[in-house]
Amino acid sequence: AVVSTQSGHYGRGNPVAQKIMDRYKKEGQVAPQGEDVQWRTYLRSVNEAALCLQEDIIANPVDGNIGLIFGIGHCPQRGGPFQFLDTYGAQAFVDKMRGYQDSLGFRFEPAQIVIDYANSGKKFMSS
Repeated sequence: AVVSTQSGHYGRGNPVAQKIMDRYKKEGQVAPQGEDVQWRTYLRSVNEAALCLQEDIIANPVDGNIGLIFGIGHCPQRGGPFQFLDTYGAQAFVDKMRGYQDSLGFRFEPAQIVIDYANSGKKFMSS
């Protein structure tokens, strides 16, 4: 029989895990809830795709869309990360990332290429 301590894998009952979590927790930071978890995860993956384009790791946005959809199972209903950026809006993306950057740090710094597209009004899928 399995006996549960109800403390979870990373729960309060594990002093080693708690020490690691405390080291990376920012002052006043609270655990994300609901839709916030989805946004934080999704935006980071889209930003990483944009960084790949910016750093010439992928040749074009279409390759990035196809690679993420078929390679890692990116949500095909959104058409891939670059289609998402065009639909959601580069400026809206930058604004949302900067909001997270203010509270969570450098991990949410938007890729420069997305900032440039936001400033110019250019679309990824028409380039």
